[in-house]
Amino acid sequence: MSSCSRAAQQWATFARFWYLLDAKLQPPGKLAEICSQHLQGKHKPIYHATSDCGDHVVVINTRQIAFSGNKWEQKVYSSHTGYPGGFKQVTAADLHLKDPLAVLHPYSLQSTPDHLHTAAPTVNPPLPSEPAPPSQLQIEVDLVPTPGALPPSPQTHHCSHPSSIQLCALSRTMPSLL
Repeated sequence: MSSCSRAAQQWATFARFWYLLDAKLQPPGKLAEICSQHLQGKHKPIYHATSDCGDHVVVINTRQIAFSGNKWEQKVYSSHTGYPGGFKQVTAADLHLKDPLAVLHPYSLQSTPDHLHTAAPTVNPPLPSEPAPPSQLQIEVDLVPTPGALPPSPQTHHCSHPSSIQLCALSRTMPSLL
């Protein structure tokens, strides 16, 4: 005989929990993969492709995401307005300077399935632009484990190839981000 009632057990099984995912010094592709798993509910034993049983995931410290190697200059984001001459391309470093949250959005959209059964809340996870206050951190249920830190880059290439938010150029131009 269990100590909880059957109604309480059912509520705990089907309830939507809030999870906190720290993006500090993490690659955006791995973060989006972990976020997608929790938004779709694939970590639950009751998961089914047509059921909407996902949890809420709040991604914090999105200003401090990191790319490995030289991807800040090599990664190019493209968009087209649909009009002649409307093709735009921007590197990850330029996009991150303009809007730090925009680097993570394409990864979160790619990691969710693209079919009619996709639930609307799984498309865009909440990405706060500011660090979470301590009072909000106490409300969140669980901290999702991150995939691990990137390997340290050699000190000689630190300024020429930014591998984290602690970029030499950012620290000179925008000290409020650090």
